[in-house]
Amino acid sequence: MRVRLADSVDTALKWGGNELIVLRSDSREQWSTERFSTNYATSDSNFSLGELSPKHFSFNSHLGACPACHGLGTQLVVDPELVIPEPEKSIAAGAIIPWRRGPKRMQAYYRKLQGALVKHFRINEDAPFSDLPDNFKNALYFGTGETPIEMNFSANGRKEKLTKPFEGIVPQMQRLYAETESEFTRNRIRSFMTREPCQVCSGARLRPEILAVTIRDQSDRELNIYQFSKLTIGAAADFISRIALTAQQRQIAVEVMREIESRLQFLLEVGLGYLTLDRESGTLSGGEAQRIRLATQIGSGLAGVLYVLDEPSIGLHHRDNARLLGTLGRLRDLGNSVIVVEHDEETIRAADHIIDLGPGAGPRGGEIVAQGTVADILGAKNSATADYLSGRAKIQVPRQRIEPTAQNGSGWLIVVSASENNLKHITVSFPLGCFTCVTGVSGSGKSTLVDDILRRALFRHFYNSKERPGAFRSLRGVEQIDKAIVIDQSAIGRTPRSNPITYTGAFTPIRELFAQLPAARVRGYDAGRFSFNVKGGRCENCEGGGLIKIEMHFLPDVYVECEVCHGRRYNRETLEITYKGKNIADVLDMSVDEAARFFRNVPSVSDKLNALLDVGLGYLRLGQAGTTLSGGEAQRVKLATELAKKATGRTFYILDEPTTGLHFADIEKLLQVLMKLRDAGNTLVVIEHNLEMIKCADWVIDLGPEGGEGGGAIIGAGPPEKIADFPNSYTGKFLRPLLR
Repeated sequence: MRVRLADSVDTALKWGGNELIVLRSDSREQWSTERFSTNYATSDSNFSLGELSPKHFSFNSHLGACPACHGLGTQLVVDPELVIPEPEKSIAAGAIIPWRRGPKRMQAYYRKLQGALVKHFRINEDAPFSDLPDNFKNALYFGTGETPIEMNFSANGRKEKLTKPFEGIVPQMQRLYAETESEFTRNRIRSFMTREPCQVCSGARLRPEILAVTIRDQSDRELNIYQFSKLTIGAAADFISRIALTAQQRQIAVEVMREIESRLQFLLEVGLGYLTLDRESGTLSGGEAQRIRLATQIGSGLAGVLYVLDEPSIGLHHRDNARLLGTLGRLRDLGNSVIVVEHDEETIRAADHIIDLGPGAGPRGGEIVAQGTVADILGAKNSATADYLSGRAKIQVPRQRIEPTAQNGSGWLIVVSASENNLKHITVSFPLGCFTCVTGVSGSGKSTLVDDILRRALFRHFYNSKERPGAFRSLRGVEQIDKAIVIDQSAIGRTPRSNPITYTGAFTPIRELFAQLPAARVRGYDAGRFSFNVKGGRCENCEGGGLIKIEMHFLPDVYVECEVCHGRRYNRETLEITYKGKNIADVLDMSVDEAARFFRNVPSVSDKLNALLDVGLGYLRLGQAGTTLSGGEAQRVKLATELAKKATGRTFYILDEPTTGLHFADIEKLLQVLMKLRDAGNTLVVIEHNLEMIKCADWVIDLGPEGGEGGGAIIGAGPPEKIADFPNSYTGKFLRPLLR
C-alpha cells in the first residue's frame, strides 16, 4: 500500500500545484480534510514564501524591505506639537499655525471652521490653548468621529449651513500630503511633520514573514535579525558563542559563525563593544568611524601596508586608550608602518618615533622642530609639545571655582527622568552660570543626555525645532535662560565663499568704512559695492568667488582660479578705492594679526578681530575659504563670534568634545575663551574626555559605570575634586593625579 499511496501523493502534488488535500475518516465515519503543501506556505491561509536567501534579510532589497516604509523604518507624520508650537497663545491670537497660512479664501474658510468648533464645544477662544479642555484638543487634532459640526458659510451671495463631522487637522494634513500633486503644498505640510517609527514594522524595516525567522541560543532565547541587530557588539558576540545547534547544524554553520565572531572580536578590541549593530553611520563620532575602519584592517591581516590615522583617540575615554594602543601595536607587529596624527599624551609617549612640527600654527609653522624618541623630544628648546610633555608648561588647576546655588533654589536646569537609549530614568541637574563637563566612558550615555534630550528639548522650546527629544518626563528651569547655542566642529560654510570675516560679522563694518571714503562717495559707491556676493563691484566672470567651480561628472567638483580677476574677487573700479593704501582685496588677504593692527582705530572691526586673536586664530587670513579650515579652527571661529557679541548672561552653550584636534597650548587658549563666556554669566555644558578640560570645570557630571547597557546611571556630580574621590568612577581614577 505504501508504494500505491506514494504514487497517488506524487500525482496529486503534480496536478495540484505542489498542494494536496487528504480526506480522513474517524471511527464514526466522520470525514475531515487536511491540506498539505511542499512549498514554503501555510495551507490554511494560502500564504507562501519563496526559498529564503540573504537578500530577504536586507532592508535595502525589495524582497525583505517593509512595504509601508520601504525599509526606512520611519514615516513622516504630522506632529501636533508643530501644529500648535506655542500653547500659551489663544486660538483667537493664531495659535493654530497651519490655519494662518495659505490663500485668503482658505484662511476665510479656516476662520469659519474655527468659529464652528468654538461654538460646538462652547470654549473661550481667547483663553490660552494649554488651558482648553482635552476633548476640544483631541477633536481639533484628530477629528470629531461621527459627531457632526454645524458650520455657516456663504456661496454666491447666499448663506448656507453645512453639517458634517470634522476630520481633524492631523488626518486632514496627512491626507493632503499623500494626495496633492503640488510640490509647494507638500513642502508646506512637511514643515509640520516629524519622523516616527513605521506603524507597520515598528521601525524593524523588514517584512513580518522575515521577522518570523528566529535563532535560539542555549538559554532558549529566540531572536530575529532585527532583535539581534539591536544588541550591542559585546552582547552580540556573547549570543553568537551560545547559539543552540545540533551536530549537523554546527558543521554547516561553523565557517559563518567563525567569521561573525572574529569581526565582532576586532570591534571589541578597538573599544567599540558599547555600539549597537544597527547604529546609523551618521550618528558615529569621527573617532568611532575611524576605529571601525581600523577593526576592518586588523581583520584583513595584511603586512607591508602603510596606515595613516588622524586622531584615532577621538571620543575615547582614557580607560580604553590602552586597548587602542595595543591594537596599533599589533598592526605594527604584523610588519606594517603606522603613522598617527595625534595630540593625546599617552599615544605620543607610546610611539616609536615622533615628528614634532611647528613652532607655531599656519604661516608660523611648517618646520620640523624635533624628531626622535620621547627622550629626544623632551630636550627640544623650541617645541610647545616638549614644554607640556616635560612639565615646563602646564595648564593650571583653577584656584577658585564658581559654586552653584543650593539645589532646592533657582539657578539649575533640571532634566527629569531621562530614559532614552541606555539612560536609567536619571534626573540630572545642570548648574546655571557654571562651566559643566559631562564625562564617562564611551557609550555611557553622554551624547544621549546632552544632545538627544537636552539640546533637542531646548531647540524645540526656543526655535520650534522639528527634532523630537529623547524620552524624558520634564525640563525644569528653562525660563531662566533666553537661548541655546551649539558650538560644534562643523564647517562654517559649504563653499569657498564662506570665510572667517563674514562669519564673525567683521566684513559689514569694513565695507561700510570703504563706502565712507571720499573716493567711494564721489563715485556713489555704497557698502554693497564692496560685497563679493552681489552684482556691481564683484568680478562677474567668477561672480565674486575668486574661483570657478568646474563640475566633474562622477568625480568631485574642481575649483580653479578665475583668469579675469586672478582670485581678487572684485573688478578694477572697486579695487581702485583704497584705505591706508590697501584695497578691499588686500584686506581679505591679510592675516587676522595684520588686520587687528591695521584696524585698531576702528572699534566696530577691531572688537571682532580681537575675539579671533583671543581664540588663537591670528594666523588665519580674513578671506580664507571656510572649507579649508579644520574642525577645531571652525569651532574657534564660532566661539570668537559669540565672544564678540554683547552678552545677555542667560545663554546656554553646548559643546561636544571641543578639544578634538587641539594641541595642549590650544586647549589652554580655548579654556580662557570658555571662562570669558562663563564669567559673563552664561552657562556652558561640555561633553569631554580630555582631562585637562575636565580638571578646570566648575562642575562635573559623571555617567557610567560602563558603556551600553552597563551605563546610563549617574556615578556622581560635583566639582572635579569630589569626582576624583568616587571609587567606582573611571574618570575620577584618571583625574586624581592631575589635581594633586
